[in-house]
Amino acid sequence: MTSPAYEYLCTQFRRVALLAETSAMLTWDAATMMPPGGAAARGEQLAELAGLSHEILTAPRVAESLAAAEAMPPENPWHAANLKLMRHAYSRAAALPRDLVEAQARANSACEKVWRTARKEADFALVRPHFEEVLRLTREAAAALSASLGLSPYDALMDGHQRGIGAAEVRPLFAQLEAFLRDAIREAEARQAQTAPPLSPAGPFPIPVQEALCRELAEQLGLDFTHARFDRSLHPFCGGIPSDVRITTRYEEADFSQALQAVLHEVGHALYEQNLPRDFARLPVGEAAGMAVHESQSLIIEMQAGRSDAFLGWLGPRLHAAFGGDAAVYAAENLARLWRRVSRGFIRVDADELTYPLHVILRFRLEEALIAGQLAVADLPAAWNEGMHSLLGITPPNDALGCLQDIHWYDGSFGYFPSYTLGAMAAAQLMAAVRAAVPELDVALAEGDFSPLLHWLREHVHSKGSLYSVHELLRQATGRPLETAAFEQHLKARYLGDR
Repeated sequence: MTSPAYEYLCTQFRRVALLAETSAMLTWDAATMMPPGGAAARGEQLAELAGLSHEILTAPRVAESLAAAEAMPPENPWHAANLKLMRHAYSRAAALPRDLVEAQARANSACEKVWRTARKEADFALVRPHFEEVLRLTREAAAALSASLGLSPYDALMDGHQRGIGAAEVRPLFAQLEAFLRDAIREAEARQAQTAPPLSPAGPFPIPVQEALCRELAEQLGLDFTHARFDRSLHPFCGGIPSDVRITTRYEEADFSQALQAVLHEVGHALYEQNLPRDFARLPVGEAAGMAVHESQSLIIEMQAGRSDAFLGWLGPRLHAAFGGDAAVYAAENLARLWRRVSRGFIRVDADELTYPLHVILRFRLEEALIAGQLAVADLPAAWNEGMHSLLGITPPNDALGCLQDIHWYDGSFGYFPSYTLGAMAAAQLMAAVRAAVPELDVALAEGDFSPLLHWLREHVHSKGSLYSVHELLRQATGRPLETAAFEQHLKARYLGDR
């Protein structure tokens, strides 16, 4: 039995969730279908929805109902957790005036559209004034959230993406990982130098064939297409809502692997969304447990299972059937050498597992400096290039391969990047637990069967929603809080032959 005050809160939060779902669909449309001339109107639409959500959350009756519900907290742990998450959402919303929320939505939408052109022309100067406005508003919001939540401004932004993990915890984890990776990358490169390079598939690879293969693969993984669809966008993403998931990817006729790996990744996100607890749909406790957890679900599909020896043995013949050519190219051993090849590249989304975290560490350090006012927007391209040289020993030749490659900052998403590598760490922990609990996992993957993996994930992750913090979720599922050990061991086994 729950109180009338709590039930009123549930009604209001469901309204906010519906507005968020509408925003998600408009954002998907902007990335896939909308003509360029619709950008200004779309910015106003998103701003109005953001303002309405803010108005609902910050209404006096919501504050009164929170106090009344907290005076008689629910006994059921799901409802109790839901109430705490409602308070958290209210505290974040109440810290920000509506005009700031709407201004951010407009600025983010406008900047993202200019970023597309700037990236295409490799010219940071085109987007710089728009980005300066996004950063100014983001810093204003971060300061207000900081005062309300008792967090640093950057931690307040991280909190919006993954509750319970701040920069003070991330810095030592990333420092430990960086030290490990510097040596591991050199060792992996030395091992590669002693072997012949992998055979490369010979294109072109017709885009309609790629699309059909990607859809077939998504269905094989378990994606329900009565509640999902595929489209193209400049930057692959998974959006929409649990009952209507929207996946996008991008295709190149010269290389099918980019689209295929992106689909594996985004389907991991989609499967998480489609299997969240339906009894708490459109309520905070029924949502995903944060972006680090979300990334763990995409990476356990794409990297942990999708690049395993067992699954590559199943995938290879299907690739050969689709594209033809030399069958040896699609042998599991060759695909493993091809897709596990360590290479110091400029583009994060194309990076291998060993170098990828260094891309994230760079972004974490730069965005922390941007929010703190220690790095000016005008100096970002140079700081980016210096950081790439320090971490990976390479320097981007232009802005498109440097600070313009990702959409996140230009769309107002700060504090998000750490989730990628925190998610990789969590994915390794979860996969180790799955393998211990499901010894026949590789037998299933060798048959293209992901159901044993998904059954375990649904039981231990998907069905939990936001009932637990990220650390408690991992303790429940793996016996350990988030740490680097399992990830490092996974990388040693896969790239250094250390099992």
